[in-house]
Amino acid sequence: MHFASDNTSGSPPQIMAALLRANDGYAMGYGNDAYMARVRDQMREVFDAPEAAVYLVATGTAANALACAIACPPWGAVFCHTHAHITEDECGAPEFFTNGAKLVLVPGTHGRMTPQGLDATINRLSPGNVHSIQRGMVSITNVTEAGTVYTPAEVAALAATAHQHSLPVHLDGARFANALIATGATPAEMTWKAGVDIVSFGGTKNGLMGVEAVVIFDPAKAWEFELRRKRAGHLPSKHRYLSAQMEAYLEGGLWLELAARANAKAALLAQGLAQVPDAILSHPVHANILFPHFPPGTHARAEAAGAVYYRMPAPDGREAARFVASWSTTDDDVQALLTALTP
Repeated sequence: MHFASDNTSGSPPQIMAALLRANDGYAMGYGNDAYMARVRDQMREVFDAPEAAVYLVATGTAANALACAIACPPWGAVFCHTHAHITEDECGAPEFFTNGAKLVLVPGTHGRMTPQGLDATINRLSPGNVHSIQRGMVSITNVTEAGTVYTPAEVAALAATAHQHSLPVHLDGARFANALIATGATPAEMTWKAGVDIVSFGGTKNGLMGVEAVVIFDPAKAWEFELRRKRAGHLPSKHRYLSAQMEAYLEGGLWLELAARANAKAALLAQGLAQVPDAILSHPVHANILFPHFPPGTHARAEAAGAVYYRMPAPDGREAARFVASWSTTDDDVQALLTALTP
């Protein structure tokens, strides 16, 4: 019963088989392998963006931080939600890689910003005032840290607000596939057609061993990204092992299939929680993450039964948890957790 994170699951057989194939023989290093050439073509087809620049890194933190670095100057503000992943879970990496840009937090319920809230926060900064941090960029997390999802229309509304202030837009898509499954949107509809300029395209949380892509819709930013990636130590010499994973992930829509499995198990868990006495969800369940809270004693009972998950801050007199379903979560896993949670 492992529900701590989709990071805790293994990789599907298609990915392991691809790594074994890539391990045979020789391949050029630093992204000059044939696998990466195919990945670039695949990704451009996936996004319907033939001019997009596509790069791979090993971690989501690197993807987000390097994406911010090419979009925001050191004296700029990165506008993001109060509980965005880049502000709560990356140890200052965006600030470090941008050489000092400041994360400016935008409030919003259930992990989501609104255009009105974003506009009000942007307007609190005075451009042209040498004593003030300047307006830099906007970063949207989808799926959010609350497990909710922005629709393409909601992304477009935020991007329109950003562009009214001449700010580029980054989308943190560590769970991008889960957001697409939840909304039925295409990658293009969720990104460049909605006004997004740069995407961190997640793989690790959805079954890869450790690969994320950065997709840049403005080719003029590509060279700067290459330089920053190398300077930051995120250009692996044996790049083929990243490329081979991503190629297999994209092949035949496997990435969407894996996300659909995770979302389906989260929905099944949400249905079951509705039958658990006094279990209450703190946020709507849109994708593969749930935030329920329970009466006291629930943690002890569930953990004694072998459930693995993260405890969360809870309302007074309650106990709260975060449950995350992965591509490999089974119906039996869900039922076992529900049984453990039921008094």
